[in-house]
Amino acid sequence: MENSDRFEAAQSGEGRYRLLVEAITDYAIYMLDRDGHVTSWNPGAKRFKGYEAEEIIGRHFSTFYRETEREQKVPALALEEAERTGRFEREGWRVRKDGTQFWAHVVIDAIRSPKGELVGFAKITRDLTERRAAEAKLRESEQQFRLMVQSVTDYAIYMLDVEGNVASWNAGAQRIKGYGPEEIIGRHFSNFYTEEDRAAGLPRTGLQTAAREGRWEHEGQRVRKDGTRFWAHVVIDAIRDDDGKLVGFAKVTRDITERREAEAALQAAQATLIRSQKLEAIGQLTGGVAHDFNNLLQVISGNLQLLSKDIAGNARAEMRVQSALAGVARGSKLATQLLAFARRQPLEPRVVNVGRLIKGMDELLRRAIGEEIEVETVVGGGLWNSLIDPDQLENAILNLAINARDAMNGEGRLTIEASNAFLDDEYVRHYDDLIAGQYVMIAVTDTGIGIPSDILERVYEPFFTTKAEGKGTGLGLAMVYGFLKQSGGHVKIYSEIGAGTTVKLYFPREMAIEDTLVSATSGDIKGGEETVLVVEDDDEVREVAVSMLSDLGYRVVKARDAVAALAIVDSGIPIDLIFTDVMMPGALRSPELARKAKERLPNVAVLFTSGYTQNAIVHGGRLDPGVELLAKPYTREALARKIRHVLANHAQRRVAQGSQHSANEKSFKDATVLLVEDDDLIRLTTTEMLNDLGCNVKEASTAQEALKILDEHPVDILLTDVGLPGVSGLELARNVYARRPDLCLVLATGDSGLKSEAARLGAILVVKPYTPKSLRQGLEQAMNKRR
Repeated sequence: MENSDRFEAAQSGEGRYRLLVEAITDYAIYMLDRDGHVTSWNPGAKRFKGYEAEEIIGRHFSTFYRETEREQKVPALALEEAERTGRFEREGWRVRKDGTQFWAHVVIDAIRSPKGELVGFAKITRDLTERRAAEAKLRESEQQFRLMVQSVTDYAIYMLDVEGNVASWNAGAQRIKGYGPEEIIGRHFSNFYTEEDRAAGLPRTGLQTAAREGRWEHEGQRVRKDGTRFWAHVVIDAIRDDDGKLVGFAKVTRDITERREAEAALQAAQATLIRSQKLEAIGQLTGGVAHDFNNLLQVISGNLQLLSKDIAGNARAEMRVQSALAGVARGSKLATQLLAFARRQPLEPRVVNVGRLIKGMDELLRRAIGEEIEVETVVGGGLWNSLIDPDQLENAILNLAINARDAMNGEGRLTIEASNAFLDDEYVRHYDDLIAGQYVMIAVTDTGIGIPSDILERVYEPFFTTKAEGKGTGLGLAMVYGFLKQSGGHVKIYSEIGAGTTVKLYFPREMAIEDTLVSATSGDIKGGEETVLVVEDDDEVREVAVSMLSDLGYRVVKARDAVAALAIVDSGIPIDLIFTDVMMPGALRSPELARKAKERLPNVAVLFTSGYTQNAIVHGGRLDPGVELLAKPYTREALARKIRHVLANHAQRRVAQGSQHSANEKSFKDATVLLVEDDDLIRLTTTEMLNDLGCNVKEASTAQEALKILDEHPVDILLTDVGLPGVSGLELARNVYARRPDLCLVLATGDSGLKSEAARLGAILVVKPYTPKSLRQGLEQAMNKRR
């Protein structure tokens, strides 16, 4: 080849090289002479550093360095290293023409002649500012993520290698599982599993599933360092590199023990609510059945009692009527039990010390359960009082004792305990209608066969029984349940097959002083000549009531509903008393009838009757103040006495409202009179009468209050209404006569048939409605009798 051809070829190659360098804009490519002055400048250099070629060629490349680096002779050292080793490579800050800085990757290569002489340097610079910022951001993100993972305490977040060994450990893992990082990193994660799960291969299954499917999720028990167990929710995710190769696992564990406990508690509460709603629904049904049943019993009982007069002297017929009446009594008891379960029975609560009540039942219990069963009664010291209907409580305890006897097949041990108890928030949160606080607890425990757990929640249902046919009605525990609920209490059963059963009754503590309990009594039957309006929608019940009242001498008018009754009132017929069923069909209800009738006839008295007491006049199982109620089924005697009591009280109120204060004909200054009257108005006006007579008056509305006053204060005369609620005034007088034979006794009543009973007690009878004059005469006679 000719020299000219070689030159052209070289010229052609150099031109191509120059074109290539001039086309590059992502790199600054330029030449330096031996001293570091710029000798060439490509477009990339212009774009990075901002200088035009004519501005920078000939200037020293240290222009691109920061002032501190120039002072440290960094540019000169870079050239020395490139000359000595042939190459210099670094990253660092550089300066643009406008003074801004950028992060650069710099390569300086020494250029030598064919003879090896240094002729200059080739310098390549790349702007890495964006990459460096991205790397810094990535490092910051990774650091934040690491800090976040390490800071999480509610979750155990850690890494496993491909074999399942722990490779990292966060604070949450340490808190939940109890291990420090130095104790667990490097150990296999199966340490957290129970023995049973390890034997079943669950850790291996978790890793294999995650490796195969990418993820494994599970809930189960895990073990802490101290050996305690907890419920955990676990997720294992497989981690793979860019090539898809498995490099380990990410594991997240959460302690869900509290959640599971809360769920279990919620399920238990829901089950309790369902049982409560079921019992409530059954209660509504049984209450309605009891109402209709009582109406039927009233028809049967009334006709039998009327029939007994027609067959007087026929011994055989009388015996059959008495047998039928005994059947009615049993049916009435059954209806009462149904009403008790349905929480519909009117209670007569008293402040009771259940310890004394239980001890007083000792003989009754022994007779009821037999001599083969050992009975032990344990009453705790300092027992609190409770507000309970004592008769219903005795029935409840007797029912439980009989159930215990049957469970022990007539032989074993019965323990009845009474103690103070406190039901805390944790216990009561499982029961919607129970309030935390102080309670009196009665526990009845037997050594019988026990109750299977699968039927334990059904034992309160009426007619449900585990006894053999003919051995029980299945109403005992139902009655106890309803009584407890109506009394604001709580019942809980604990039982174990073959070991026995304990039934615990809880009654709210009552701070009031204990009432003295005495028995009720009865007296002779007496009718009257007043006019009674009978309002009853059941035709048969209405006719029986009309017959009874007519037989007692009353003039009777009848109506089948409240609207018809009000029409009779508006007709002008004189009416002394309205005897009305509470549950009345139609838009006008019985309480509204009573109110409208009193507006038209201010002097009319009202007596309600019902076999179903959840209605307008009974609230919380207790009669509204001033309301008179006769429960169905009622006897002829009960009807007679109640009517006389209501009429007498009503007449007394009229006398009290219209009486004028009279002058004292005789002074009673030295006499202290204890007045016992449940009607507020009668008690108020009688007190005024007594004050006008010069008496010192102490007031009571019940027999219990009266006995307490007698124990604490000197009294000369006891003036008591006979028809007191619960314990009658006649029984109160008997009790006082036995304790204080020197005390003057005056009985106020609308039933003059009690004269013989009053005479036996040495008491004076004042018939309602009494005036100031008749009252004064009664007091005088009583005092003269004791002199």
